[in-house]
Amino acid sequence: MSIVITNKDNRLVMAIAGGAALIAIGGLATACGTSGEQAPSSTSTTTTTATTSPSSAAAPAPTEKGVNPTGGNLFTPGVTANPAPNVPPGQHPGINGVP
Repeated sequence: MSIVITNKDNRLVMAIAGGAALIAIGGLATACGTSGEQAPSSTSTTTTTATTSPSSAAAPAPTEKGVNPTGGNLFTPGVTANPAPNVPPGQHPGINGVP
């Protein structure tokens, strides 16, 4: 007695597995979801009035660099890149027999 599995049987097994996965995902979403109909919590309102007197402390120093529309980009540091290799213009190593 040999068991022969056809493409139709494979599709049936995959359909059943897919349906089971959808049911499992739906169950997890329902179990882990939040309830949309929660009773409003009771809150109490308190009013507090605070009076402050002006302080004689100096204003803090600005933390940003000065921004001037015509002064260039002051926030970009200088670039120190390695020089290009010594290859003549138009020649690319490894292309068309150039070493």
